[in-house]
Amino acid sequence: MNGKASGNEGEKLAAAYLKKKKYKIIALNYFSRFGEIDIIAENKGVVAFVEVKKRKNDSFGAACEAVNGAKIGKIKKTALYWISQNPESALMPRFDVIEVYTDTKTINHIENAF
Repeated sequence: MNGKASGNEGEKLAAAYLKKKKYKIIALNYFSRFGEIDIIAENKGVVAFVEVKKRKNDSFGAACEAVNGAKIGKIKKTALYWISQNPESALMPRFDVIEVYTDTKTINHIENAF
């Protein structure tokens, strides 16, 4: 499985997880000229901009550690662009990371990750 297909698999698992937690999925793989956001979801007056990181296991560190400063900057710029294009959405923004580990079939949802 190539990197993009593997990432898509992780994003599908994360989206299903969020749906079970009563989140409404607004967008998957939202692109702008600034970058990409894996999942945009709404729950209880919050719009969550979610970065998904899928790994086989955590042998080389937690998946969330791959969300570095440069990636955070791109996500924030992309989120601001989405907000500017959706002014009717008066939701409180939040930035989350979801880790998907395939060996243990574990999903960790880190709210307010950055």
